[in-house]
Amino acid sequence: MSVTIKSTREIELMRESGRLLTIVHEELGKAIKPGITTFEINRLAEEMIRSFGCEPNFLNYNGFPASICASVNDEVVHGIPSKKRILKEGDIISIDTGMIYKGYHSDAARTHAVGEISKEARQLIEVTKQSFFEGIKYAKEGNHLYDISAAIGKYAESFGYGVVRDLVGHGIGTAMHEDPQIPNFAQKRRGVRLQAGMTLAIEPMINIGRPEVAWLDDDWTVVTEDGTLSAHYENTILITEGEPEILTLSK
Repeated sequence: MSVTIKSTREIELMRESGRLLTIVHEELGKAIKPGITTFEINRLAEEMIRSFGCEPNFLNYNGFPASICASVNDEVVHGIPSKKRILKEGDIISIDTGMIYKGYHSDAARTHAVGEISKEARQLIEVTKQSFFEGIKYAKEGNHLYDISAAIGKYAESFGYGVVRDLVGHGIGTAMHEDPQIPNFAQKRRGVRLQAGMTLAIEPMINIGRPEVAWLDDDWTVVTEDGTLSAHYENTILITEGEPEILTLSK
């Protein structure tokens, strides 16, 4: 496993990639409401990404046909945008997207409420987000990678939720997926020692029900096996000597 340490110049490029992606996510969040299609959200995302002079890194990645993953309700990740998928009141939708700025990738995901949603759905979204922040308390030089994983899983499971085990976070830089893989649940080993200059995409995927998932016939869309709701929250972060820097979040 080769975990890359980014130079000062590389970190600056990744900061800018992350800053621009933050704007995209904020604008998409404003557009999500009952009646919009996931196809339309994808179109908005791609237009914005290209308007910044960047490339959508999801588009054509291993053949993926869109610039965002749009995963509704029991869809965990990798939902394919469609003109037929019209959001309705009470849905939740996870938008995962990223971009390439001058050769450097950013990657982030948010789960949004569509209109008024149930208390259960709102709690799931909030706990999934908070589990990320519980994890990155350990994301500093000298700690070990799986300290992050254990903290995410412990927090989410304390609510009785299922933490997805078949999909993990990852390193990121000049490729969207670099070493190391970052599970969202406790491991037997401690994992690599964190060093300043590592850039990681940490992304809890949490189900209201059991952790098991299944793949649909499109070979992309991942759903909860028991049909329960799932939420996703992801940021690209930079390991420093002190607190981690979140590159895909407004300051």
